Amino acid sequence: MSNKTPDIIYTIVDEAPELARHSLLPIISSFASAADISVETRDISLAGRILALFPDLLTEDQRVNDDLAELGRLVKTPDANVIKLPNVSASVPQLTDAIAELQSKGFAIPDYPQSPATDAEKAIRAKYDTVKGSAVNPVLREGNSDRRSAKAVKEYAKANPHRMGDWTADSKTHVASMSGNDFFANEKSATITAAQAGGAKIVFTAADGTKSVLKDGLSYDEGTVVDATFLSAAALRSFIKDEIASMEDGVLFSVHLKATMMKVSDPIIFGHFVSVFIEDFLAKHGDTVKALGFNPNAGLGDLEERIKGNAELEADLKAALAGKPDMYMVNSDKGITNLHVSSDVIIDASMPAVIKAGGIGWGPDGKAADTKCCIPDNCYAGIYDETINYFKENGKLDVTSCGAVSNVGLMAQKAEEYGSHPTTFELPSAGTVEIVLDNGDVLHSHTVEAGDIWRSATAKKAPILDWIKTGIERFDAVGTAAFWLDANRAHDAELIKYVEPALKAAGKDIPIMAPREATRFSWVEMAKGKDVVTISGNVLRDYLTDLFPILELGTSAKMLSIVKLMNGGGLFETGAGGSAPKHVEQLVEENHLRWDSLGEFCALGESFNFLADSKGKTKAAVLGQAVEDATVKLLLNAKSPERKVGQNDNRSSHYWFARYWAESLATQDTDAALKAHFAPVAEKLSANEATILAELKADEGKPADMDGYYKSDAAKTSAIMRPSATLNSIIG
Repeated sequence: MSNKTPDIIYTIVDEAPELARHSLLPIISSFASAADISVETRDISLAGRILALFPDLLTEDQRVNDDLAELGRLVKTPDANVIKLPNVSASVPQLTDAIAELQSKGFAIPDYPQSPATDAEKAIRAKYDTVKGSAVNPVLREGNSDRRSAKAVKEYAKANPHRMGDWTADSKTHVASMSGNDFFANEKSATITAAQAGGAKIVFTAADGTKSVLKDGLSYDEGTVVDATFLSAAALRSFIKDEIASMEDGVLFSVHLKATMMKVSDPIIFGHFVSVFIEDFLAKHGDTVKALGFNPNAGLGDLEERIKGNAELEADLKAALAGKPDMYMVNSDKGITNLHVSSDVIIDASMPAVIKAGGIGWGPDGKAADTKCCIPDNCYAGIYDETINYFKENGKLDVTSCGAVSNVGLMAQKAEEYGSHPTTFELPSAGTVEIVLDNGDVLHSHTVEAGDIWRSATAKKAPILDWIKTGIERFDAVGTAAFWLDANRAHDAELIKYVEPALKAAGKDIPIMAPREATRFSWVEMAKGKDVVTISGNVLRDYLTDLFPILELGTSAKMLSIVKLMNGGGLFETGAGGSAPKHVEQLVEENHLRWDSLGEFCALGESFNFLADSKGKTKAAVLGQAVEDATVKLLLNAKSPERKVGQNDNRSSHYWFARYWAESLATQDTDAALKAHFAPVAEKLSANEATILAELKADEGKPADMDGYYKSDAAKTSAIMRPSATLNSIIG
């Protein structure tokens, strides 16, 4: 690795996208080197981030560079050109599994302290918490996102419609949310004035007058929108009990949260669902299972592991669950419920899946059923409720004629709730939480009870203005758009104070709509065949760029996110990784990887084009155009991965991509040197088609051993993902 910044950085990540990297990156590197373009990797995987925390506990050959920190510095410069694949946003169960795997491989890292007591344990916990949840995206996203499907992807989806379930007007599937006292209802927001700019701290005053500083060293620039809110634990538990009690026969109970990205608040909320659901069991055995180390936030799966072999506890848990409604299942065959692990049901993937299936989930018996979808907080629940209402009224989406929905998302510099992790707290007792500015002002104040979840988030002025500018640019390009802002929500009302003058100055008539209204507007307009731009905040960006693509294209993994970094660089994200664990499971069981690298192809083309524009590398533009040609041809010829052994998989799709890419370069007339270089490559790839495909499929149907999940053996993984000696010899 040189000290010079490479032309392109390709990230090492986790699960299925990481497996695919072993096959695809050698192709990319080979083709790029022919154009004198350097490509290097940086490791942002969960395992890599964990190991970077403890260099003093590792041997010299075990130590790794803190690549995430390096990339965090790079994305603030004009030299950044990063292709970022989906990485694991680790829940506590995922984190502890990764730690255990690394320990088994000889890395002398400490256990994750679930309940730290000593200063040493608290220090270890604090280190691990920096890699938990959404630890990567806030560091890299130094710009706002422009996320959309490539034209070729959209046209293919229209010509090859994916399967969707039928909706009926009498479907009992619905969204249930709290009636009040949630984050939405309790939110306060203010824009920092010049007199208020500077330092701040968050102070908790207990009912007895005792003060403690929850967070010191905060700093707010002028123009920053600062929010504070809380969710009442008592109101949440009352809501959960009411929703369980009001269940109808034949309807599944489910809860949909984002315990990965919202790594502090949502695991706590999840824990309340678990503890209420098994309250009879905990009333009898609470002290016993607590002594065993059980925390409801860890889920039913953790409880089952801790009581395994104790006949009385197992029987009583089974009886407690039998007295509750049937649950929405993650895996009916294996008995894994919605409440087993907080990270198993992630709202931006799970809700579109229910809607795509016609409003159904799968119950303990493996059969489809209508589903009650509990989304406690009202900030964003309305988008799913309105979508369900729309499909009940209109039936499933006609994907052969509908328009495309893209998104411009405010996410730069840890905007909004996704940047709130360091300022989110579960309150130990009743009292008051205040944001106190250095000038003496109390910016926000809330009266809270024990167990309430309080949080604060910010959005800075420069990212807000850049987001509005990008939204206007996309509106000009597409013609139909809306800002998703609710004038009745405190935070959104502050953003509207920025949006309205900007629209007036630009002479643009872009509507500003509350999320529920904007959801209906978008479905209606896209059903007419119109393309629509959703201009939203950070969490909605995340939710909308799964909701619409999953229903429109069948998956969100084929979406491209172009992040124009605020200091001139480029970040190209490759789609969602929510299905990645299931893909890994299939590879391990039968050596078939159905992960679709279409998102990587699209990001690669944009990365080459950006390199050409920003650095004047004309050969990069030729490579970029050829990538687009290859992607279109791959789709038209149906060479994308399929689900079953014997069909196309990720590796064979990479062969076809490489072949079509080489053929495009061999037939273009813009660059004679590249044409001459790739003509024999294209010829060899074509002539050896049968041999290569046979070698790629030779071991399908058999188990594959990578020797690790979070940190697999590199040589074994490469052997699995590059099984064709013929292809490897041609590519190099």
